Formats: sequence, structure tokens, C-alpha cells
Amino acid sequence: MSERPTRATLQHGVTGAGSDHRESDEQVTRAAPFLYEPAPDFEARSTMGPVASRDYRGRWLLFFSHPADFTPVCTSELIAFAKAAPRFEALNCALLALSIDGLYSHLAWLHSIKANFDIDIPFPVVEDPSMAIARAYGMLPPRAVSSSTVRGMFLIDPEGIVKAITWYPISTGRSVEEALRLVQAVSMTYQEALYAPADWQPGAPGVVAPPKTIADATQRKDEDGAADWYYQTRPTRIAPADATAVGGHAAAARTGARGRHREGK
Repeated sequence: MSERPTRATLQHGVTGAGSDHRESDEQVTRAAPFLYEPAPDFEARSTMGPVASRDYRGRWLLFFSHPADFTPVCTSELIAFAKAAPRFEALNCALLALSIDGLYSHLAWLHSIKANFDIDIPFPVVEDPSMAIARAYGMLPPRAVSSSTVRGMFLIDPEGIVKAITWYPISTGRSVEEALRLVQAVSMTYQEALYAPADWQPGAPGVVAPPKTIADATQRKDEDGAADWYYQTRPTRIAPADATAVGGHAAAARTGARGRHREGK
């Protein structure tokens, strides 16, 4: 007799289970989290045992989903994230993957990756056979019956707040280097109280938030690093050699930063 999937429990009592699970209209249409909002909490089985999203409080979390197990693009992504896992760990950022397939499919997939590519996946892969977690995060349309649209990624801060969201089509794999840069850039904005301009890398200057009054705008034009009243750069304290320290220092500087780093704040 086969074992039924364990329920994946979300906040507010919403659960995911087997085919007998019925969601109310209110649950199905529940809004997905947006930037600067709390990430939905959940508990679920994974390839490394039970996981709870609240257990990642106090560090950064990169939570990313896959359309299905045993698919070529998803396999390439797991391998790429596995190879980069020590770099994320040095940034105080945990990795957590999700697919709607069941736990035993996950285990077989990871075993195949090890056998064929000699790569161990050092982070949990969460099961979501009811698609409850995927729906809670907006990774699927409310009444989707398949996972064909799922390739989402959420960067969640040490307080459980969503700081970045990316979506990729089923045909295209994510850039792990850009994911690393994203963690470094968002962490820098916590530590430095600056914004990260386009293509920012550790060691490059940040940009200062724009002024809010005419007096401040007039004064800004005469300050160091100001190209005009609305655009001023300032050196960051993070040198390229210290890039892996960004995430670890950021947690100590995050007090009061939740709303401060929105554009124009």
C-alpha cells in the first residue's frame, strides 16, 4: 500500500494534501505576497526532512520553484545552485527549492543527479503535490491544474519579508550569478542605507536616495558625488574581497530598514 503525501501546512490554517483536499474560493483567490510583504509561512516534507519556513528567520532565504522533476532545465538549475551553495552560505543566505512533485520523486531525481553528474544537492527540495505552497506564493494561477507555469524565485529577508521576486518561463533557466548579485545588492542596501544602481557589484559605489524638499535638492547639487540634485553616488564599505561578508553584516543593520529602502524612501 502506497503512502499518501503528508499535508503541507500554510499559515492561517490553509493546507495542501491529496486529491480529497478542497480549497474554498477565498483560499484560491488569496493574494500572493508582493514586495515588502511577509512571505507565507509553511511546513512541508523535503529531501532533508521536515522544513518550516519560520526556521529560516535570522538569515536570508532564496526560495525557488521548479515546474517538475526529471526535466532538463530544472536539473541544470539544481546543479548550478548546488555548485554555488558555498557562496550563498558565505552570504548568510540559505537555499530552498520547491517542486509540486512528491517526496519520493524528489529523492529519485536527486539520486539520478548524483549518479549521472556526480553532484550532491546540499539544500532541501520541498514537495508540494497539492500545489498549496505554489498557490500561496502566486507561482500558479489560482485554479491551475498543472505546474507548467512555475519557475519563481523569492528573496526573503531575515525577518521573513519578501525583498525580491523574479519569474522565468519554463523554457529558460535562471542565472545563478545574477541570483548571487541580487543577494549581495539587497544585503548592501540594508547595511549601507544606500540603493544599488544597475549592474551593481561589491566594491562599486551605491546611490543615495533622492531628496524630498527643494532645500535638500538645492544642497544636494553641491555635495560630493552628485551629478545633479537627484543623482548622487557614495562609496560603500564593502570591497570586492569582502563581498561574502555582505549578508552576514546586513542582519545587524536591518533595524528600521523595512520601509526605508523602497524607491524614494
